[in-house]
Amino acid sequence: MHRKGAQDKKRAKIFAKHIRELTVAAKSGLPDPDMNPRLRTAIAAARADNMPKDNIDRAIKRASGAADGENYEEIRYEGYGPGGIAVIVETLTDNRNRTAAEVRAAFSKSGGALGETGSVAFMFDRIGQIVYAAEGIDGDEIFEAALEAGADNVESDENSHEITCAMEDFNDVQSALEEKFETPQEAGIIWKPQNTVPVETEDKANSIFKLVDVLEDNDDVQKVFANFDIPDEIMEKLGD
Repeated sequence: MHRKGAQDKKRAKIFAKHIRELTVAAKSGLPDPDMNPRLRTAIAAARADNMPKDNIDRAIKRASGAADGENYEEIRYEGYGPGGIAVIVETLTDNRNRTAAEVRAAFSKSGGALGETGSVAFMFDRIGQIVYAAEGIDGDEIFEAALEAGADNVESDENSHEITCAMEDFNDVQSALEEKFETPQEAGIIWKPQNTVPVETEDKANSIFKLVDVLEDNDDVQKVFANFDIPDEIMEKLGD
């Protein structure tokens, strides 16, 4: 019963984050996913986490039809975590003072520090990313389709195809690929580190994971990006 309760609580948190993104996406353009790429992506992400269709439809309807519905502000936080890693935190909040205090506390408790906007963003590239499952999709076929659509790079392995493109080309590339391969597993604008910081000890790795876990557990936090690189041997020890 305790485990089921924990799982239900975790699922509720995930659904709440999706509802926020669906709300902002629906308000940022037309409430029709065919005409609103951000909403289409938000719906796909919610479905990937098994969010019921009724919940998705209700969130979109409430966002598009109710003038007094929730209003969320998009705020980005930047800072340094354990071992000097750079961290970018994207949030959707209805109370910026609360969110700022909680994000700052998470950084401080991990031995890091919250910085000013722009303090680490220059270490990352802002790009579009689209991910398809490898099963049922030929690597050469998606490579050609992606490049023809304007993508910059395609990386494929036995599990997935990852397509990246310039941020300004994201909607066009996503739409072109969806016409041929349907809805992707993931799609969105990400912060990709230009270089990574090697993590040399288990203690530092544990501290980093703890910071990321605390941030991702925050209801206001949507995504966390960082530039750390943990060697396989340390990951194996952590797994043990």
